[in-house]
Order: sequence, then structure tokens, then C-alpha cells
Amino acid sequence: MIVYSTIHRLAADYPAADGYGEIEETHVVPGGETGNSALVLARLGHRVKVGGPYLGTQTRIGVTSFLRQHGIDGSGLHYDASFEGVRDLVLVGGKTRTVFGRFGGYFRGPPRWSAPDEAAIAAAKIVGLDPYFGAESERVAECCAAIGRPYVTIDCPPDSRLHRMAAATVVSHEYLRSHFPRTEARKLLRKYARESRGLVIFTFGGREILYARGNSAIGRVSPNKVVVKSTLGAGDTFRAGVIHGVLEGFADLDTVKFAAATAAAVCRRFPMALDPPGLEEITLLANSSAAKAIS
Repeated sequence: MIVYSTIHRLAADYPAADGYGEIEETHVVPGGETGNSALVLARLGHRVKVGGPYLGTQTRIGVTSFLRQHGIDGSGLHYDASFEGVRDLVLVGGKTRTVFGRFGGYFRGPPRWSAPDEAAIAAAKIVGLDPYFGAESERVAECCAAIGRPYVTIDCPPDSRLHRMAAATVVSHEYLRSHFPRTEARKLLRKYARESRGLVIFTFGGREILYARGNSAIGRVSPNKVVVKSTLGAGDTFRAGVIHGVLEGFADLDTVKFAAATAAAVCRRFPMALDPPGLEEITLLANSSAAKAIS
């Protein structure tokens, strides 16, 4: 998912209903799960190619020029002149961010996203796969499995094909809360781990991260303590850290620590898109992470 975001940073916390919020600064930059992950991976020195939603009349120039400036190959993004493109509005106040978009209408309308690029998948060392695009997302997973290409995905059910074939799956607190509100986290993590050979990671914002693989002990990692400017993009770039760890052959613990450090480094800056964190900063944070097995 790549969007063109208008981001307002408020001078204080998000206001109550009928209140007032002062806008301190505004930026218009690409974002979304894939957009933010791509920026961080490129900053870490990886060659990155992206595909996803079609670009539209209000997004084509801004997205393609920005990606080009950061050395990201956007040739997999197609243009559709019949719509404006995928955009959102984000208000960042204090330690919260509130997103306004039209994603419901986007996914109820005609499909406006790329078909899987099998040549690009074959040429890649690893794939980051968003689950939002129905049959096309599953086709990417199947293509990766057929040629032995590892992929990292996010927020999908434990019995889904996307999860079962993944090298790693990151499941956010938001997804867990909305889909499994009454299931204890460690019990659910065990179910996810049994369904896949890959690494499974549950994130909970500023609370402890849980992870497991198969029947191994559940581990936990404490998020890094940093001065937060904005949490916008932290979850998206956590996945970028996982992709990096899997690609580099890190042990599971080190992958989780690196991903947590990536998210923490992102929280230090606003907007992340104009100043993605680099390897040295993330590595220093990762080396300071606390972790231990709990079962």
C-alpha cells in the first residue's frame, strides 16, 4: 500500500470534539505500509522496487518524483487517469496520530492495483507483501513459494495462505484487537506459530513485543525508550526492519530487536519520509534492546 499523505503536526495533543488544534507544520509525502518500508530499506542500502495501487491524477507526480529522489524503482506503479489516486490526511498530536482516508471506497470500487510482477519477484532477494489486494496478494505468495523466494507479510489470519507460506508475519495490536478481541495474546501467538514455519511477531505499540517460531519458546522484546516526535510510520517501518533481518540472516531475536529499533528510530523524527533512519542509528538502538524468553 502506497499513499500520498498530507500530514499536519499539531502544536499540542489532538483536540477534543468541538475543540481547536493549532497546526505547527505540514508535509505532503508518500506513505503507507509499502511506501514507508521502501524508504527505510533504501536508506539501509538495499535496492528496492515497489508495486501497488495505481497512481492517479493527484498522486502520480508527487509519488514518482519522491521515490526517484530516494533511489527507489517505481516502474511497477501504473497510472490510471480516471481517478485521483490513493491519498490520506494525517493529524499528529502529541504521541498519537489520527488518519483520515477513503480506503473503504477504494476497495469497494474497481480494482486499481498492480497484478503480480513475476519477473520482479524472481529478480528479488526478498519480497514485502501487503495482504490488502485479495487474489493478487495470494498470487504473489504463491509465486514466491514456487521459486523459493522468502517474503514478509503483515496482519493476516493464522490459517491464511499468506501467513502459512511467509518467512515472517508481523501482526499489529490494531489487527489483534479488531479480529481477536477475546483471545489471550500468547495463546493466539502459539496458534499462529503452529500454522507456519516462519517467524511470527506480535506488536503492541509501546508495550512488549512477543515473537515465536514453531514450537520454540515465546520470546519478548521491550521497545526502545526514545523521545517521541511522532509514531507515524513506526508500525510500517517495523516490517522494514524484519525484512532487513530476514534478508541478512539474523537470528529471530536479533531480527525482532532490529525491527523494534527501526520503529523507535522512526519515532524520533517528523516526518520520517524526509529523514529516514540509517543503519548505524538503528544498530545502536538494537544493541540496547532488552529481551528474554517467557515460555
